[in-house]
Amino acid sequence: QVQLVESGGGLVQPGGSLRLSCRASGRFFSIYLMGWYRQAPGKQRELVATITSGGSTNYADSVKGRFTISRDNAKNTVYLQMNSLKPEDTAVYYCNAQRVLDRLSAREYDYWGQGTQVTVSS
Repeated sequence: QVQLVESGGGLVQPGGSLRLSCRASGRFFSIYLMGWYRQAPGKQRELVATITSGGSTNYADSVKGRFTISRDNAKNTVYLQMNSLKPEDTAVYYCNAQRVLDRLSAREYDYWGQGTQVTVSS
């Protein structure tokens, strides 16, 4: 089993910044893809940004130029630096890990974190 623990959410004014962190722990050799998704009230969950173990990144158009995803493979941690936040960024942000190689079975699994609330409001 793998646990994803998120931190860093909160309330921020428009134009402000927040940094989310997500650390993976448990029984695995490696994680190919880590990323962030978000879900606003009444909307479907959507991709925010992803990063591979090699550092290749992908961003939703709505956050390009404002958000930066990074990763520390040694710490099994992914970060999301969010700048110039807008009210429409308000959502629960979920950490995601894909193609997690299990240490015992050598099979790959996907995992989700519990989510952290980000609220952008004056």
